[in-house]
Amino acid sequence: MTSGSSRVVDGLDPDQLEAVLAPRGPVCVLAGAGTGKTRTITRRIAHLVDSGQVNPEQVLAVTFTARAAAEMRERLESLGVSGPGGRVAAQTFHAAALRQLRYFWPMAMGDVRWQLLDHKFALVGRVARELGLDAADRDLLRDLASEIEWAKSSGHGPGGYAEAAAEARRDLPSDPRTVSRVFAAYEEAKVAPNGDRLLDFEDLLVFTTTILQADPSIAEEFRSRYRSFVVDEYQDVTPIQQNLLDAWLGTRDDLTVVGDANQTIYSFTGATPEFLLGFTRRFPDAHLVRLQRDYRSTPQIVSLANDAISRARGRIAGTRLTLVGQRSPGPEPVFSGYDDQVAEVVGVVAEIRRLLRAGVDASEIAVLYRVNAQSEQYEEALSDAGIDYRVRGETGFFERPEIVAAMRRLTSLAQGAPPPMPVVDAVRHALHPIGLTEAEPSGATARGRWQQLLRLVEIVEAIVSAEPTLDFASAVGALRERSTQRHAPVVDGVTLSTMHAAKGLEWDAVFLTGLHEGSVPLGRASTSVEDLEEERRLFYVGITRAREHLHLSWSLARGEGRGATRRRSRFLEALAPTAAADPEPERTDPDPDVLAALRSWRERYAAAEGIMAANVMSSQMVKTIATVLPTSREELLTVRGFGVERADIIGDQILEVVDAHLPGAR
Repeated sequence: MTSGSSRVVDGLDPDQLEAVLAPRGPVCVLAGAGTGKTRTITRRIAHLVDSGQVNPEQVLAVTFTARAAAEMRERLESLGVSGPGGRVAAQTFHAAALRQLRYFWPMAMGDVRWQLLDHKFALVGRVARELGLDAADRDLLRDLASEIEWAKSSGHGPGGYAEAAAEARRDLPSDPRTVSRVFAAYEEAKVAPNGDRLLDFEDLLVFTTTILQADPSIAEEFRSRYRSFVVDEYQDVTPIQQNLLDAWLGTRDDLTVVGDANQTIYSFTGATPEFLLGFTRRFPDAHLVRLQRDYRSTPQIVSLANDAISRARGRIAGTRLTLVGQRSPGPEPVFSGYDDQVAEVVGVVAEIRRLLRAGVDASEIAVLYRVNAQSEQYEEALSDAGIDYRVRGETGFFERPEIVAAMRRLTSLAQGAPPPMPVVDAVRHALHPIGLTEAEPSGATARGRWQQLLRLVEIVEAIVSAEPTLDFASAVGALRERSTQRHAPVVDGVTLSTMHAAKGLEWDAVFLTGLHEGSVPLGRASTSVEDLEEERRLFYVGITRAREHLHLSWSLARGEGRGATRRRSRFLEALAPTAAADPEPERTDPDPDVLAALRSWRERYAAAEGIMAANVMSSQMVKTIATVLPTSREELLTVRGFGVERADIIGDQILEVVDAHLPGAR
């Protein structure tokens, strides 16, 4: 064995070695979390080059992010197979297609010119305006652009969009026919009268595929250049990426794919694990290798991850992976249930303090949550505790565009006459025009904005609850002061991240937070098996980010003093020890007659006063009152956000409605 080949195979476990030394041809590596997949595939490429089976410049390795491609190039260079003497191409799908299209376009399209459309937003806005839609609604435009991206990535055109969206149960920003019309107009707008074109990122893949399939001479030139292909994160390919890969291959089968169906968490973008799961059916002679030795996490964390994913439904038996921990034993995962969300945040930060005192570096600690709006409470608590943090993939809460706009609006209103309503109601009313509707909206962008604005209202509720005498201007001032007290994000602080943004990363200590129904899994995911299983896989990804310390927490109420309306995530059933089970909640269902009567009274009162029903009482407040059934002013004041001022104005009327419809009065 040459020194080069020794360098390539040294330190590999038997399964990694099998994958590295597998003969040229179709190879499928099912690689679980923490099993060294990047090390394995870069060593395989190095082995193919060292053994003379392929020249380095004839290898095309593709992955899904520029960061992952850069890491692959660095590792290949350290192995001596991506240097000046011969360079392996390691790129994203889109970067590879862009390079190929620039070279082959003149051969296939002649004098027709094309230009890359970096962003869809402006063009979508233009065609939406021409179709009579509200082009000033930036959330709508972003969601329309996202739907176009999903449709094109999935291989659907405008004509088939509506049916495909219905089958996929897409969360649409508008009715399917309207989205289809915008989609069609967008595609038409990209073609100039002289035939010149604008190409978006999906078009890069589609046009490169079309050219390779349509012109045998171009296909032959490409295939003479690239003879061996490697695809990382193969569970995340979209149909149009697979089509491009097929065009690259032609009739050949020199292909190595690496992936883990348990980590498929991007189906909403068009990604599908079906190509990974069906690889050995397409290539019956494929060499299949399973990497299941987990070098990242302790056996305790590995065991929990295996238990969590073992309950997945709809998986092909032969594709399942069971991780085997290779590290020394560590502490057991900690399960913590809290009475309310505030207590959960306090408990998590206290545990972070303990880890820091024990010597765990702040940069090796991560707090993970399901949606971006959940970061604010940890930003505040960590700032108050003097602990540096950074928000991965996002700016801090008060720097996000929707919050900046909200603060600007509130500050402006605070300089005028005080609104004739309670402070929290006035804030809700002020934020309504910029996205805080009474009901959660459809469309991912609008829903994300709504969640952020709702969190801002909750902050105001907490401020007013602590100081009930504050007027509107004083409350807004306190809000501004809170926004300026945050620590600036730093490189080496505690990481705050959504579970999606944490994919591909790892820390010594991970806190999985907000593990209650409606959050993990998200409420809308409960309507389909496919969506629910994707949420389970996201939970699994969160677990497998931890090396040694793992804390899983949930809360039974949104805020202090509120009714216990939550229950812990179904994903924790049979995982959490009995001692961590939820305390028996108090009554959580509103009395239907009282609820109906309160809603009816609220509508009448709002109409008489000429205000929105939400400014009389929020829907959540109505439900809470119908649940706790207060019989006195004191009991009414325990309802979160009700407040003395509201009680003075409408408290007696509320108590009369409740009293008239109490179960005993019927």
